[in-house]
Amino acid sequence: MTSQTTIDTTGPEDKAPAAPSEATPAAGLRGHPWLTLITVAVGVMMVALDGTIVAIANPAIQKDLKASFADVQWITNGYFLALAVSLITAGKLGDRFGHRQTFLIGVTGFAAASGAIGLSNSIAAVVTFRVFQGLFGALLMPAALGLLRATFPAEKLNMAIGIWGMVIGASTAGGPILGGVLVEHVNWQSVFFINVPVGLLALVLGVLILRDHRAANVPRSFDFLGIVLLSGAMFCLVWALIKAPSWGWGSGRTWLFIAASVMLFAFFALWETRVAEPLIPLGLFRSVPLSAGVVLMVLMAIAFMGGLFFVTFYLQNVHGMSPIKAGLHLLPLTGMMIVGSPLAGAAITKLGPRIPLAGGMAATAIAMYGMSTLKADTGSGVMSIWFALLGFGLAPVMVGATEVIVGNAPMELSGVAGGLQQAAMQIGGSLGTAVLGAVMASKVDSDLPGNWTGAGLPPLTPAQLDKASEAVQVGVAPVAKGTPEPIVAKITGVAHDTFISGMSLASLVAAGVAAVAVLVALLTKRGQNAEAGAGVGHI
Repeated sequence: MTSQTTIDTTGPEDKAPAAPSEATPAAGLRGHPWLTLITVAVGVMMVALDGTIVAIANPAIQKDLKASFADVQWITNGYFLALAVSLITAGKLGDRFGHRQTFLIGVTGFAAASGAIGLSNSIAAVVTFRVFQGLFGALLMPAALGLLRATFPAEKLNMAIGIWGMVIGASTAGGPILGGVLVEHVNWQSVFFINVPVGLLALVLGVLILRDHRAANVPRSFDFLGIVLLSGAMFCLVWALIKAPSWGWGSGRTWLFIAASVMLFAFFALWETRVAEPLIPLGLFRSVPLSAGVVLMVLMAIAFMGGLFFVTFYLQNVHGMSPIKAGLHLLPLTGMMIVGSPLAGAAITKLGPRIPLAGGMAATAIAMYGMSTLKADTGSGVMSIWFALLGFGLAPVMVGATEVIVGNAPMELSGVAGGLQQAAMQIGGSLGTAVLGAVMASKVDSDLPGNWTGAGLPPLTPAQLDKASEAVQVGVAPVAKGTPEPIVAKITGVAHDTFISGMSLASLVAAGVAAVAVLVALLTKRGQNAEAGAGVGHI
């Protein structure tokens, strides 16, 4: 194993040896591994929650601030764009200035931006502070992984990352439930105000508990051109994926941004081979396991986020559930991720990542295939089986792919590796929503005219058919006011059947992506540099 010298900036009383085998109990709270995990989990929970909780609040925000649909889209898009574009650069800042400092700044800024949104009285202010949320969240996420890597010894790192992944999975899946309760019983502002006390708690814990570790050979300069090129490439890619559903995959604008992204990535790669201290040393990707871990994270997010996107419409618009009830129906998925993540960490520690990762993606593929069999009248019991299997399959992948990426990177690049992990997940989620959305739209456009005519409904003009297709893509029956009840029933049946045919095809594509990920998982192995992050404190 490769060993790295670390610089501890917390003073002589907190000094700790570099090798896990030499770790001695920490004095007091500072640097205690499990308390460090609790601290970073509180901060990460805010960012993960905000990825999904705000979707429930959007209709209330639109009504209260009299915003357009495009304005409301920016509430989500602005956040994800800022987060995805900034993650790797933010990880580099943590490597250079210390993960403790960047975590504390991230927590403070995220909570302050959340409070500012709650006090906003215009949609422009809401979108602006959502962008700031994304930027500060980008500082926080890689720093959390960097702190875990530096604090836990190799034999306990997988368990720590398992609990970390459990917090992210539970927060992401639990966002709609909490959001529904707050919007329904308080107001939309409470969705953001709740981050203020949580952020304050994370800040206090961070000041008292977190210990700063820095690698001795961390780069001291900044690759400013590399930051500009990578940020531009990430922006163009994520923007194209966000806008593709509305612009269309055949649109020149969509492919212009994709082409610009490819060119900027190419220029970035060329520049990184020439600069003395690059933002991302491309030699990092000579590690096959690390590269496989990044690809695996993208594929997992495509299957998970893309598939889950349609499930929420299926529960609410086809089954007619409220947001809270729909969220409760996803509890088997959340519960299995909560239970499965620590178990996956233990299994990966004992067996290595290859078998748990391949098994997890195989379970994910089976679950997505099962979800392709859902019908309009499928009962809650059958749904729960597939949701639970999906959570069981995702748990080892969230844990194992993270450990493979971070553990195979040198200690001085742990922040960059954490940024890579999170960026891969964000890109995969955007790609899954965009690509599977295109599959859904294509299937609905193909099937709706025949299903409509076959039900004996009055013919539609091309403009009416386009409008009906947009509604059916999210499971909504395109019923005009004053339509007789027998016709309403026919239109609803056609809309739901057509939506389900599209969701089934999208789920099969997601299952295929997960099956490919099984093969990628076989290329992974335990992080060679995991022991560089010296454990401090008693475990």
